[in-house]
Amino acid sequence: MLPSLTKEDLLDLLPGSEHFFRRRTIWRLTHDDNEGQERDLCRPSTSHGTCDFSPIPTTQPSFRELTVMAKRLIEYYPMLRDRSQTSRAEWETVKKQLLKRIQNVTTPKKKQGSTPSRKRPRSLSFQSSHETSTDETDESTASTLILERSPTSRCSAPEAAQLCASETESPQTQARHYKTLQAMYKTKARPNKMDVAQLLDLEIQARRAFIDSDVTKEQDRPSNILKAYPCFGELDHLMDELRRILNQGNSHFLMELKTRWGTFCERAQFYGVFKKLMRPPQLDKVKHSIAMMKALPEMHASEAVLHVLESAEDPNTFLQTRPLSSPVVIICETNCILAIGTMPVLIFPKEDIHESVMYLMACYYTFHLTYPKCIATLLSVVQTEVLLDAIHDCDMTTSYKKAMADWKKFISD
Repeated sequence: MLPSLTKEDLLDLLPGSEHFFRRRTIWRLTHDDNEGQERDLCRPSTSHGTCDFSPIPTTQPSFRELTVMAKRLIEYYPMLRDRSQTSRAEWETVKKQLLKRIQNVTTPKKKQGSTPSRKRPRSLSFQSSHETSTDETDESTASTLILERSPTSRCSAPEAAQLCASETESPQTQARHYKTLQAMYKTKARPNKMDVAQLLDLEIQARRAFIDSDVTKEQDRPSNILKAYPCFGELDHLMDELRRILNQGNSHFLMELKTRWGTFCERAQFYGVFKKLMRPPQLDKVKHSIAMMKALPEMHASEAVLHVLESAEDPNTFLQTRPLSSPVVIICETNCILAIGTMPVLIFPKEDIHESVMYLMACYYTFHLTYPKCIATLLSVVQTEVLLDAIHDCDMTTSYKKAMADWKKFISD
């Protein structure tokens, strides 16, 4: 009786996918000549609308085999039948899905040994000079960086350069970033600012450990750091390093810093007039800013932080005869020079003189310098009031406490 049963009869007697192996065993016992054909047919999966087939290794199912699979699937799962008018056959849609799935299957490749790409996925970072800020000159050229995608690059942040403070790069990876940064500055073309900033973000842990280790004397530290990181000779990277040190996760830190500095200067202007150290505001913005920078040290019991060159005075001569090795701003006829000790670091426009104190603070933080006693009170006030960086109780001098008490009393009245 069993040999007379068809596949449809077996399906009626033992319905459902759970009886598939039982139906197949009965069919093979009674139809030995079709055993080879049965092996080519797919076994329906009990959890998905696709089939688990075992094709010959390194080969793909033929077009006819896919058709057989699709027909068998709609027999066991009638809900997969496509009865729409646009379909030529009920199994056509299932066949297309099977074909799409087969095309997505890739042949496994033999491993060629340990490579860095298997440790971490890599991502291409394309930056062009057209994507950078408008203050870049035409000397900027497009560049391509291959950076290892670290755990920090997967953090949810509004900007890609923003990092998670809890996760850092490995020392080996940071060393590769440093070598890439060095190679960028050995070329004649000017490096792309966004690429340099990205590398500085990734390499910050090793860099700050090197700078803060005090392995060199403080008077030699700025020159050694500039040799290792020539990017800090550019104002944008110098200020961006200040952001990384104080608030790395805040991409709007510099904008907020400028706002706080503007508020501080407005209050200091009235404070200077109150103490008869300044005249009322002038119409010339540059002259007013210079007057403000000259009056700020007098307001907080400190010496000058800038020097205005005379008409016949040479900046190099002034730097060589200057007794201090701390950062200073030199005002020339057309521009300003930011120098540390006897070494000029960068040049910025004279119109930006009102932000020169922020540039000085960036030098102290970036190069890990100590405040000279003669200007420590002013810099400490700026540190707490503008940078919002607290000072330890042991570093609070009597002069600083008195200056802060007078300042707080004035702004509270």
